[in-house]
Order: sequence, then C-alpha cells, then structure tokens
Amino acid sequence: MSKPAVVLLSGGVDSTTTLAIAKSAGFVCHALSFSYGQRHGIELAAAKRIAAQFDVEQKILEIDLRAFGGSALTDDIAVPKDRAPGSRIPVTYVPARNTIFLSFALAWAEVLGAQDIFIGVNALDYSGYPDCRPEYIAAFERMANLATKAGVEDKQRLTIHTPLIHLSKADIIKKGLELGVDYDLTFSCYDPAPDGTPCGHCDSCQIRAAGFAAVTQDVRRTTHV
Repeated sequence: MSKPAVVLLSGGVDSTTTLAIAKSAGFVCHALSFSYGQRHGIELAAAKRIAAQFDVEQKILEIDLRAFGGSALTDDIAVPKDRAPGSRIPVTYVPARNTIFLSFALAWAEVLGAQDIFIGVNALDYSGYPDCRPEYIAAFERMANLATKAGVEDKQRLTIHTPLIHLSKADIIKKGLELGVDYDLTFSCYDPAPDGTPCGHCDSCQIRAAGFAAVTQDVRRTTHV
C-alpha cells in the first residue's frame, strides 16, 4: 500500500519538482497551497494547474499574512529589482512563512496518518531566507515529533523531506525534466504585471532565468561533445 504524504505546492519550479519527486517515489501525494495575501497570487492558478496535471488532491488555505505585513510580498513595500546577491535577508522574506506553512502541513499529515511532508526549500540558488536552511528544517522536524498526538502515543516519526535543498536551480530543473515536469505550467515572479506577465527583474525571475539558461547551456555543450 502506498504511503500518504503532504507536499507544499506554491506553483513554482521548486515545489513542482518536489511534487514530481514525491510522486515518483510512490507516495500518494496531497498538495497543500496557501492564499496568504501575497501580491503574486497568480501563482495559485499555477498550483491548481499543476495539482490537476499530477492528479493529486489539493487544499488551498486562506491565511491573510497582510495582517502582519513586514514583507514586500504582503505589504506596501517595493519588490527589489535587479538585486545583486548579498548577505542581507531581502524584504521579500515573509516573516515565519515556512514555519506557518509547515505547521499546517503537520496538522493535515496527522489527520491523514502521513509520516512524510515534502517541501521544496533550497539552500543554494535562493534569495537568502533563513527558513530555507537545513538546520531550520532539522529543528522543525525535531519539534514536530514532540508536538503531535501521533508522535507521542503512536510512536510515529514524521520526516520532512527536502530533496532539493543542496541542488542548484539548474540541477533542480534537470531533475524535473527527467520526471516529465512541464515547467510551462509553473510561475515564478514576485511582482507580476496585472495581466500576469512576469516582471523579469525580481529575485525569483532572475534565479529562474539563470537556471533555465544553465540547463540550455549544458544541453548545447553535451550536443557538441
């Protein structure tokens, strides 16, 4: 019997690849997406397309993080454009977002009897968010196994899978292509135009473009060998 798993699905490259990996591993996937007041809410349309393409159950929860603000994605703060990589955490960081998302995923996993949660965090080609680091995931997993009835009474151990955490964006895309991911279904932009056109200049757009450019370059190099 296949095991159930909760997969956090935003509609971008990373979460879609993560869903493909989980499904290819034989898990019965339950996709969890969030309408949290993000200015790039168009990504939810992508998440719906992807869930339908993969034929998985999807829940979309509404939690309005605009009540707190503090981020260019949920507040009246300009999204940085053409930003040079640096050590400071950018204003597109949404306070405690992955902690909030993983907490909801943990609750659904317990109801489903699932011992596995997948999240597409990445510690290489990303914007510098603290809740994408391996040490954060490890700490949340330890907490999760102390915080649930299933963990205490049934002695079930929850595992948070981060299959992309040490991959470059190009390697993530290559993995997805191997698994048949249609990246035309995905969306990656923090500040799209009203018609849904990606801005092409935010961190998300630039990281996506660089990843696909690297994959194309690798294909050309291989072709000419």
